[in-house]
Amino acid sequence: MSTANEIRSAFLDYFARNGHEIVASSPLVPHNDPTLLFTNAGMVQFKNVFTGAETRPYKRAVTSQKCVRAGGKHNDLENVGHTARHHTFFEMLGNFSFGDYFKDLAIELAWNLVTREYGLDPERLLITVYAEDDQAAELWRKIASLPDSKILRIPTSDNFWAMGDTGPCGPCSEIFYDHGPEIPGGPPGSPEEDGDRFIEIWNLVFMQYEQIAPGNRIDLPKPSVDTGMGLERIAAVLQGTHDNYEVDLLRHIIEASAEASGVAPDGPQAVSHRVIADHLRATAFLIADGVLPSNEGRGYVLRRIMRRAMRHVHKLGVKDTMIWRLVPTLVREMGVHFSELKRAEALITETLKLEERNFNRTLDRGLPTASPSTSPRTSCAARAAAWTPTASTPP
Repeated sequence: MSTANEIRSAFLDYFARNGHEIVASSPLVPHNDPTLLFTNAGMVQFKNVFTGAETRPYKRAVTSQKCVRAGGKHNDLENVGHTARHHTFFEMLGNFSFGDYFKDLAIELAWNLVTREYGLDPERLLITVYAEDDQAAELWRKIASLPDSKILRIPTSDNFWAMGDTGPCGPCSEIFYDHGPEIPGGPPGSPEEDGDRFIEIWNLVFMQYEQIAPGNRIDLPKPSVDTGMGLERIAAVLQGTHDNYEVDLLRHIIEASAEASGVAPDGPQAVSHRVIADHLRATAFLIADGVLPSNEGRGYVLRRIMRRAMRHVHKLGVKDTMIWRLVPTLVREMGVHFSELKRAEALITETLKLEERNFNRTLDRGLPTASPSTSPRTSCAARAAAWTPTASTPP
């Protein structure tokens, strides 16, 4: 079984061998797009390269980009812990071509990686293409020897990517993994597509047009490629599960949470452990990139994430501060690749301690004291569950 760290390294090394520059993840606070709260995709740091406003000394790149989706259009916060694949923080693996190669090599590189390097069974793989993209469909038939029954044409925006109302855009081709008939769900495009059986593991975006205005689209002089593969998703597949929270990176944090709380990692309290593990990652990486909890802007979102995790600590029946105790596990799991976690470990730890203490005091001040017959652990959990944020207190 490959670890998530090994899967990430294999991805980066594979594309480096194929002429791509390994580019470090950009910070979670975008420096080139004031419209974004946080970096939410691998292409964000290359946006100006795609539009031609910036040039780089390379035409091919590969990254493992840290991403946060916890506000605006991409807000998965309330689903975290309740589903197998929603996260506030995740890593997006991606390879990029800036006017260099296009659909043929992008498809060849993707197919060889998943079937040869990662060793996935081709029988388990399903491809989608934009309904009008005959070229991509033909390339999948030629390169992967797939029958038409394994190449699904999707006519909706799910398979057509656009940067916005104007700007670069183009059709997508997605690779899905079939977890098997024992898992509920249907193939993409079917009424049951939201189930867990068929999971999208990689999206290849072929940027070949520029949207000038509604109804006015022209060809780009140098078509480009932008891809995105969730590390947690591909790690789940390679580790034999359909649940991202069973992946080693997250499972080790969940087990640390269980040890610190004295509550089993699975069973009735599993959601709380999952929320804590996910939110710890988002919190730590945001702090490492210079975001601190506050009552406005990015700091408000960070505080909201932190306090949501703290509520789940109290749901576990833990009265004392706890989340900061999990930081060493996170740093051990992810600090080798993301050295900023090691550098900021002390700041992350102290910030979590302070916020947890303040949160506990808020509960003590704002809610009635438990009756003598109620244990402190039960009282704490009940208070956290009943706590409602005010306008001046971020949730």
